[in-house]
Amino acid sequence: MYLLTVVGNLTIVTLVCMVSQLHTPMYFFLCNLSSSDIVFVTVTLPKLLSIFLTQDHTITFDGCITQLYFFLICGQAEIFILTCMAYDRYVAICKPLQYSLIMNKVVCFVMAAFSWLTGILNSLLHALIASSLPFCYSLEIDHFFCDLKTLGMLSASESKNRDILTSVQSVFIGCVPFLLIVVSYVYIISTILKIQSSNGRLKAFSSCTSHLTTVVLFYGPIIFLYMKPENDRSREDDKLLSILYVVVVPMLNPFVYSLRNKDILGAIAKIKQYLKKV
Repeated sequence: MYLLTVVGNLTIVTLVCMVSQLHTPMYFFLCNLSSSDIVFVTVTLPKLLSIFLTQDHTITFDGCITQLYFFLICGQAEIFILTCMAYDRYVAICKPLQYSLIMNKVVCFVMAAFSWLTGILNSLLHALIASSLPFCYSLEIDHFFCDLKTLGMLSASESKNRDILTSVQSVFIGCVPFLLIVVSYVYIISTILKIQSSNGRLKAFSSCTSHLTTVVLFYGPIIFLYMKPENDRSREDDKLLSILYVVVVPMLNPFVYSLRNKDILGAIAKIKQYLKKV
């Protein structure tokens, strides 16, 4: 699954970079999403694989904080990139005549840079807080990677201030982008319903299905993870849900954007022709 995720997302990045017909805002953001997915799985799964192979369950404190930092960067960047993609689809369908003017190269670059920079700075804050927490010399992490929630539960310090900070940031980094995506699709669906021809409605909606599928796959486990009640099986459920959005979703994203996508399939055909000539 790890190799499939890396190869699939690396293929998307390569196609977007090499094929000129994919040099559009939607595929620019898709390239950022695939890059995030590659790092996302690389900071978690290789360590898990080494545990399976060597039966060595230990991880250093510095290694744990580093894993936490890069995991948070990619998770938060992916949230904002998905929001940027939703805005791109909104402009493409609701304001098609102004699309090239609004979604120009500078705007796309600024939106992508904001997504990554926000993830980097916010993750740095959480990593610094986690690294300063008092821990015992040796502890057992009840998870398959260094999760922020799990590390907080292991610390012996007062968690009230951390909980407040986490709640506030969850609103701005989790809830606000999700609401923006929902609002974008409310406008998109209302615009599609106003299209008179059935072919036009189908064509407009099909341009959003890949992104909408990715949003559901990504947010579904996360929403359930934070909304479900705590019980005796809570920790086991957390690990199962984490596997879905850490492992399964990054693996499925390339397939979601490749299957029945004429642009991607056409780009693959062009690369094949080029390799044959070489």
